[in-house]
Amino acid sequence: MEEIENQNGKMKIEIWSDVACPFCYIGKHKFEEALAQFEFKDSVEVIWKSFQLDATPQSELPGNVDMYQYLAQRKGISYKESKKMHDNVTKMAKDENLDFNFEIAKLSNTYDAARLIHMAKSIGKSHEVKEKLFAAHFTLGLDVAKEDVLIQIGKEVGLEPEQVKSMLQGEEYKSEVNFDLQEAQTIGVTGVPFFVFDRKYAVSGAQDVSVFLQSIQNAYAEKENH
Repeated sequence: MEEIENQNGKMKIEIWSDVACPFCYIGKHKFEEALAQFEFKDSVEVIWKSFQLDATPQSELPGNVDMYQYLAQRKGISYKESKKMHDNVTKMAKDENLDFNFEIAKLSNTYDAARLIHMAKSIGKSHEVKEKLFAAHFTLGLDVAKEDVLIQIGKEVGLEPEQVKSMLQGEEYKSEVNFDLQEAQTIGVTGVPFFVFDRKYAVSGAQDVSVFLQSIQNAYAEKENH
């Protein structure tokens, strides 16, 4: 992986992630647990990168099926198998003190949610917005493709509702999201979450805390030795 420009001297950790991806939410918490244990965590900058597991336009998503049925159709499995898979993920989430409520979760195109994360980054609130979007989708059963939901989440972190509305109805942050999506293709990201440590190490999936901590330590040690 090529070097990335590092203007503030901090080690950069980039995370390609989708707010409709359950393993991304679980992985976020495991990663944050690892980072909290890292001695030099204040010398690390975490950057959220956009990714879409399902780019189906919102207007084309079926409005009359639940998550279990939708996954069953996409994967070519039975409803019962899909329900069991979701139940297993819910148990994994519980281990991280996360409540997943797939029975009320909405099928949502996450492109505009990704734009909101980029907008929040401009005021240093991308982490808070990412967390709120995950909770909205997996716990609260909110539709994260809806304008009013995104405006409310933006408002909760200090973004002006009118500015968020203007952004959603215009073209702002589309180029940033598209750049992330293209970059993911370029470096071969096929699944998320995908963690890149200072463009030297990569970790895929919601790994154990120890795996994340080891990766952070290795990348930091290599950076310090250069």
